[in-house]
Amino acid sequence: MSHSRPRIIAVAGTMGAGKSSLVEWLRQRFGMVPFFEPHDENPYLVDFYDDMHRWAMQSQLFFLVQRFQIHRSIDRKVVEDTRPIVQDRTIYEDAEIFAAHLHRAGYMDDRDWATYQSFYQALREEIRPPDLMIYLRCPLKTLVKRIRHRGRAFERKIPRAYLASLEALYEEWFARYDLSPSLVIETDRLDYIERLFDRLELEEAIRKAVAL
Repeated sequence: MSHSRPRIIAVAGTMGAGKSSLVEWLRQRFGMVPFFEPHDENPYLVDFYDDMHRWAMQSQLFFLVQRFQIHRSIDRKVVEDTRPIVQDRTIYEDAEIFAAHLHRAGYMDDRDWATYQSFYQALREEIRPPDLMIYLRCPLKTLVKRIRHRGRAFERKIPRAYLASLEALYEEWFARYDLSPSLVIETDRLDYIERLFDRLELEEAIRKAVAL
């Protein structure tokens, strides 16, 4: 793989899978420039939770554009900086996991879904895929334990059926993902934070995948 441009690594996975922890570890270990999840408040969220059918489309379009802007910021950073970049969640997940769930659950009708998909495909053509996609696979049983352990009140209220739906959609998406090389971390088996052997194994796999 050519070294003519900085490497971009994307970290994918459902809530509680450990994305932020991995991004921070990669920042420390490889000196990567991190792009974390945005914290800007979605102006449609209050309306969305009040009437999901009415506001699903608007809410998801806001998230999609917000994520696209992050991808474009990464593209600009690549031009001005030689350090590798690591991104916490991608536009692919916004569209193919979270928006897809709302469509399957009936909150976004077929007409809105078709329009959303057209918009997503147009935006996707404008961004550079990562050089490596790291997928943090987190089985539902492990995820529920972590959410309980994290103690975030709003996460504890999330229905188990919703988490199961996200898990299924993540697996479907990753099975068809072909935009870049990929690496799977079985988060219920590999502990790169606490165990040195696992950390060295992961480091070697990443170096090999993107020639760092």
